[in-house]
Amino acid sequence: MDISRLIPIFDPSVQEWAWEARLLRWLTFLWLFVGLVVLFSASYPSAHDDYGDGLYYVKRQLVAVVVGLIGFNILVHSPLRYVLGIANWFVILLLGLIWLTLVPGLGNTVNGATRWLALGPVPVQPSEFIKPFLVLQSARIFGQWKGIPKAVRITWLGIFATVLLGILMQPNLSTTALCGMTLWLIALAAGIPIAQLGGTAFAGLMLATLSITLKEYQRRRIMSFLNPWHDAMGDGYQLSQSLLAVGSGGPWGTGYGLSQQKLFYLPIQYSDFIFSVFAEEFGLIGCLLLLLLLVAFGTLALRVAFKASNIMHQLVAIGTMVLLVGQSLLNIGVATGALPTTGLPLPMFSYGGSSMVASLLIAGLLVRVARESSGAEVLSLEERRVRRRRLR
Repeated sequence: MDISRLIPIFDPSVQEWAWEARLLRWLTFLWLFVGLVVLFSASYPSAHDDYGDGLYYVKRQLVAVVVGLIGFNILVHSPLRYVLGIANWFVILLLGLIWLTLVPGLGNTVNGATRWLALGPVPVQPSEFIKPFLVLQSARIFGQWKGIPKAVRITWLGIFATVLLGILMQPNLSTTALCGMTLWLIALAAGIPIAQLGGTAFAGLMLATLSITLKEYQRRRIMSFLNPWHDAMGDGYQLSQSLLAVGSGGPWGTGYGLSQQKLFYLPIQYSDFIFSVFAEEFGLIGCLLLLLLLVAFGTLALRVAFKASNIMHQLVAIGTMVLLVGQSLLNIGVATGALPTTGLPLPMFSYGGSSMVASLLIAGLLVRVARESSGAEVLSLEERRVRRRRLR
């Protein structure tokens, strides 16, 4: 195997790709680079204070980036029919891992949520890793909905529901809602009858309402969202400090590395609220440029979806767009007070190995769809070798 295929920057085959695939690839690298630059600034004070090493979080994130980029390039060079064919096994495996986090003694609890499993010194979050495979498997099921037996439909709807229930019980309402919306939008794009989708949406809304009713901290988040200044030193502290950071940026920002709110005022400034640091340091102009990047990425994803001739490929493109662009907009909405506070990370920006690897895998899937939607014949490496031998 050509080792250069595992290193995206030095991939020699890029010149043969469709222009949409090449542009999505470079937008992914730009997004990743900006995210690492912002993470360095946002995490340095906390890392230096907690670990005596200001680069602690950046070093760990770089390890995840390397792993994610290898996975990115493997997917970019893997025919989608193969990836779709094994997605079901990964969904079932990761579903088991999600439920293992709920077993006392196995799951790691952080800030009251048990979302991680420890693989030696490395914490793994199965609910992040399952996202790309949920997109693949839901595209596979909904893309051939009328052609599969009713028993298979019911089985996979039950598996999807079990995934959402497992994530909700960790508890992780925000990721549950994101995965549920992704599945719902993929089903909508596949042409599933709106009456069935309406019932599903109502059931999901009722489940979310029940969760908020039973979980006191979720109710308090909703109340603090409605008026964060009423208890600015209590439940509204995160949002009020985030709004102060965003407002302090002004038109041009305070300058890179010069955020004041990251100096132990803004909580978890290197993860959930990293956009607040970005807004403070780069100002309104920087925020508009970031939104322009998201718009460009989303527009290309939609173009790829419309251009794809295979319905499953179209649904994969739509699902990846929802997970990357949609999740980014949700995170930005939280940081700016437009949405209630959640624990959704900002893809490519927020600290977290599982989130980073999952985001790069999702981007790799979109680039692969863009390659295959160009109309060119798609062959695996082995198929190419066989064809060369025949030509000789």
